[in-house]
Amino acid sequence: MSSLTPTHDSDAFDDAPDWPPAFAERYRRAGYWQDQTFAHALDAAAARTPSAIAITDGPLYLNYRSLAERCRRLAGGLRALGVQAGDNVVVHLPNGSAFIEVCFALFRLGARPILALPAHRQHEIGGFCRFAQATTYIGCAQLEGFDCRQMARQLLAANPQLQYVVIDGGAEEFTALDELYRNEPLEQDAGRADAVACFQLSGGTTGTPKLIPRRHAEYLYNVRASSAVCGLDARSVYLTALPMAHNFTLCCPGVIGTLLAGGRVVCTRRSDPDTCFALISAERVTVTALVPPLAMLWLDAQAQRQADLSSLRLLQVGGAKLLSTAAARVAPTLGCTLQQVLGMAEGLLCYTRLDDREDLILHTQGRPLCADDEVRIVDERGQPVPDGEVGELQVRGPYTIRGYYRLPEHNAKAFTADGFYCSGDRVRRTAEGYLVVEGRDKDQINRGGEKVAAEEVENLLINHPQVHDAALVAMPDAVLGESTCAFIVARDPAPSAFGLKQHLRSQGLAAFKVPDRIEFVPRFPQTGVGKVSRKDLRESLRLAWLAAHRGGLAS
Repeated sequence: MSSLTPTHDSDAFDDAPDWPPAFAERYRRAGYWQDQTFAHALDAAAARTPSAIAITDGPLYLNYRSLAERCRRLAGGLRALGVQAGDNVVVHLPNGSAFIEVCFALFRLGARPILALPAHRQHEIGGFCRFAQATTYIGCAQLEGFDCRQMARQLLAANPQLQYVVIDGGAEEFTALDELYRNEPLEQDAGRADAVACFQLSGGTTGTPKLIPRRHAEYLYNVRASSAVCGLDARSVYLTALPMAHNFTLCCPGVIGTLLAGGRVVCTRRSDPDTCFALISAERVTVTALVPPLAMLWLDAQAQRQADLSSLRLLQVGGAKLLSTAAARVAPTLGCTLQQVLGMAEGLLCYTRLDDREDLILHTQGRPLCADDEVRIVDERGQPVPDGEVGELQVRGPYTIRGYYRLPEHNAKAFTADGFYCSGDRVRRTAEGYLVVEGRDKDQINRGGEKVAAEEVENLLINHPQVHDAALVAMPDAVLGESTCAFIVARDPAPSAFGLKQHLRSQGLAAFKVPDRIEFVPRFPQTGVGKVSRKDLRESLRLAWLAAHRGGLAS
């Protein structure tokens, strides 16, 4: 492992926007950034408690010594295959020990995983491969009923730079993941504390992939500080109810925070109450994280089942705003502390603290993780607004990125001249410094915690020969918070809603991005300057929803 001080001006490690030197030095002096990589941090955890169980994955109970050894062997196998330091590698795996081992093996090798979601399909995965010039795709034989091998053949045909395909399970003509463990272990950590460790994915507003470069030193601070706020230690047992690839599940403090604290990660690919309640009881789970729709599903289920959740100490809820009425049910129904989380894969994390007053836990989304998180809330002219007023959240700090990967033109819009990230979130700040989420500015729909870019779906809809124009907007949803409605101006003869959804699926679009509802209209409402008035489209849906639910509003 090399020093935080760069030893060269530019190479494959340093092709992403970085912090200005004065800020980097400030964060190092403050102790936020340390001379450590993820691989080194796991080795240190394994050295402390080698025989403690690190991962439970179905019948598999893997201790820290074995986990560290398997990661070193897999790193050696990937190197023997031809994967090199600085390579971009698309990781497309479900929750499980294989996902964890692949990530840590790539960290050790100095390659950079692009953390795709299990729900992603040809459209998204192909975009990552093209944009990042990925050399390697790591998938599995069957992923939620989807055959990744058939997709891999298409990826290879369309991406000449893609050299290696690794498959967990029946690999057919590809390299089997299991075979890579037979190589000599890679003992040397080729990662660098100042280098990009991995790429998270932005839920941006267009179809262009936006890769978020997270560097070892700053992302490890994100993990360590989050673990301290959440009280993780060697007794913590974390259940992966959400996809591990999500920033929330991976590092807030999540899977990696639990491992570095010496705790145990319980893997599950299912988030339904029956599966998770049984695992909480059997494995004595102490902490997990959910998005609001799942939290409400768990609350309703537990009110009926009265399952043994006595070990559960902390439930984190983030990804979207949790209604205060639902928040108030968590402690009495699940018997644990609620922690509201406002986070973004680009950086800033806000948490309610474990000892906060009840009103803060129920009615806010927490306060910033770090004393050096610089938060400002601005109006449409970019001027700060007083506490209590709603504006756009802008932030910079020791773990908030300074730019997306290879998108200089977009970065000029998404970041201010003085380095603040313009989140698009509309928030207000209380007098005590806690944030309350009030919505978004961007054309992005938060469907139960999954981000849907309107432009991406619209472009695919317009590719249909019978679609003249399309506009995707959010509509109210009692469970998801927001769901999606596509307004279509059709050509004659008009397609069916079912046919349009089939068209989107045939383009390889992730299922959660397929519109929940499709409405055909003769024309779109327009703004004063002739643009599509998305505001009017959303308002029509809101009024229709209110009319349909008027009977229940009094409660």
